[in-house]
Amino acid sequence: MDFSLESLDRIEKIKKLKEAWVIVYANNYNWKIDISDIIKNTDNIKEVETIQKNWAESKFKTAWRLMSFKSHWKLAFGKIMDNSWVIQICFMKDKFKFNTWKEIVDSLIIDWQERNSYKIIEKFVNVWDYIWVIWELFYTRHKELTIFVNEFQILSKAIRPLPEKFHWITDIEIMYRQRYLDMIMNNDTYERMKLRSKFIKTLRDFYDKNGFIEIETPVLWNAASGAAAAPFITHHNDFDEEFYLRISPETSLKKATVGRFEKIVEFTRNFRNEWSDPSHMQEFSAIEHYCVWRNYENNMKFTEEMFDFIFKNIPELKKEIIVKDKNWKEKLVNFQTPWERIDYISWVKNACWIDVSKYKIWDEKKLIEDIKNAWVSFEWMEKMWVPTLIDYLYKKVLRPSIVWPAFVYNYPKTMQPLARQSDKDSSIVEQFQVVVNWWEIIKAYSELVDPQLQRANFEEQALAIERWDEEATSWDDDFVLAMEYWMPPQSGWGMWIERVFSILTSQENLRDVTLFPLMKTKKN
Repeated sequence: MDFSLESLDRIEKIKKLKEAWVIVYANNYNWKIDISDIIKNTDNIKEVETIQKNWAESKFKTAWRLMSFKSHWKLAFGKIMDNSWVIQICFMKDKFKFNTWKEIVDSLIIDWQERNSYKIIEKFVNVWDYIWVIWELFYTRHKELTIFVNEFQILSKAIRPLPEKFHWITDIEIMYRQRYLDMIMNNDTYERMKLRSKFIKTLRDFYDKNGFIEIETPVLWNAASGAAAAPFITHHNDFDEEFYLRISPETSLKKATVGRFEKIVEFTRNFRNEWSDPSHMQEFSAIEHYCVWRNYENNMKFTEEMFDFIFKNIPELKKEIIVKDKNWKEKLVNFQTPWERIDYISWVKNACWIDVSKYKIWDEKKLIEDIKNAWVSFEWMEKMWVPTLIDYLYKKVLRPSIVWPAFVYNYPKTMQPLARQSDKDSSIVEQFQVVVNWWEIIKAYSELVDPQLQRANFEEQALAIERWDEEATSWDDDFVLAMEYWMPPQSGWGMWIERVFSILTSQENLRDVTLFPLMKTKKN
């Protein structure tokens, strides 16, 4: 690994400190006070003259990262940052001591020279080091709240300097690949990641309030089922078999309902071996829940209640926001409930005169011809089968017109092999998606619990796989077996966390709300 001249100089300083028996990488620290709490509590502010006379009486202790430092003969000022804020710090010559971890000293022999505390902080402490201090508070003549240091200790030395000193990081490559730097230099990023944590906790609170039990299901499984997507495949050395990273936990969660669970939820990581763009990642976070005795219409009401709960409990998020669509055009979106209901089949027909409910599973040639006759086209049409063709047609002619949150329902039966078909019309399934300004954020449906119909659907999906549709759902014998032991009527629901949170925080890319997004290696 390459080091700059500055990094090599830092390494040399670490070596010299260690030779002087200074511990430069501490094993713990138990006295931290957040900067935000210091700023709030200004009762202990003193005059600087009083501090200089009585510095040994100080009892306030804390530790932070040094973000800037500049010395002026007998006086040095810097900036300290922790997880909550930034504050100015002051070192005055002959008015503070150095703690080596073993002893408190006024000076120390380093590199065969005697160095007083001021020379140690000036010559051997660098920007981005972590230091521990005993301090008092005062106001400078410019009325800036400042920490007057009475004693300090090095907790952790930094080898590499901050990038782009005194400037925000703006390079997207660095922001994604080295998110830790982005969060240090860009407070907006750090606050966004904190807000994501609060967002997920609020969702958990909502499920707890509604009586759901959170469970965990396998990430590795024998079948790539649960959703229409290309899987990641891995080899299990001990079993000597091929396994799949889960596309969705759907089949495992539904099997849990056979085993007496009635309200279950999983906060899950899913894996889909598909393309990358601002709205797609191969690994992403989601929530899936299944509720016995409910149907998809119950889940529409549940969804609206969830978003009302989110906005009520997270004041940082606003119901009315600006969201960019696929073409980067800004549009005003309002999440005020109730949301619009849009009939999938009717609206697609109105948009292009094609009734997608009339096509059977192997009518792709007829559907391709009709799509072309409607003057609609998209890539790879000739290699798609009916469900994929219908999905791409919908994304071309209907989805771009949806701006405010809407429930898109009444999907063709061929679209969803795990959904329950309607009792009123056998050509459609009881499914909905929530769409916001082109983004699909939620999918839910009344679940298919008839094992014979499920087996027939899997057989059709298996034929599609043989015909090279890599997004077709894989056969899952274990799932059908569980259904044959009686699976209760239920409705399932799934939400893409990054997509929803990106929209609610007006971000253009899912990676902007992901702490450490997956990146290509630098050689690629």
